[in-house]
Amino acid sequence: MGALLARLDDLARGSEVTFGEKALQVLRTVAPTIALAAGGPFGPLAATAISAVLGTAPGDSKAAEAALLTATPDQLLALKKAEDDFQVQLKTLDISEEKLGYDDTANARAREAAVKDWTPQILAYGVTAGFFSILGFLLWNGKPLGGDVIMVMLGSLGAAFTGIVQYYYGSSAGSAAKTATLDKIVSK
Repeated sequence: MGALLARLDDLARGSEVTFGEKALQVLRTVAPTIALAAGGPFGPLAATAISAVLGTAPGDSKAAEAALLTATPDQLLALKKAEDDFQVQLKTLDISEEKLGYDDTANARAREAAVKDWTPQILAYGVTAGFFSILGFLLWNGKPLGGDVIMVMLGSLGAAFTGIVQYYYGSSAGSAAKTATLDKIVSK
């Protein structure tokens, strides 16, 4: 088990897999756990599974993307089988899909800190200002005639605001896991 974890750690240090939106959509549909892992620190592990099924060289994201977009039904079935095997491997290593999601967010945060990129902060401030501005407008003036577009915009900005809060302050999933752990400790 220790050797397997060391191998996983070595793989996690590699670069993440990058695909275009269409190829990523195919991957999310057929193999959602592999797609989630591909964007984060477990990208090389996901890339190995993808390249084995599609017959591309490991680490060649361009070839894998082209193969995903032109995959045969048999290859898609094999990718679905690889998804099942990947989930079993993650369970063996005691890695949950929530951990993959957390690691993906942590990877984005680490990138932001390393590159000192202002774009996420500017977008966060813009979305927050837009959300509360439209909310305030609606509270002050009411819904204008034909204001369905404003309601759609408010919903979109509200969803984006939720994502921003989760990015900067964490999700309730982490809090729920912490609460469950504390409950286990207290009940002993």
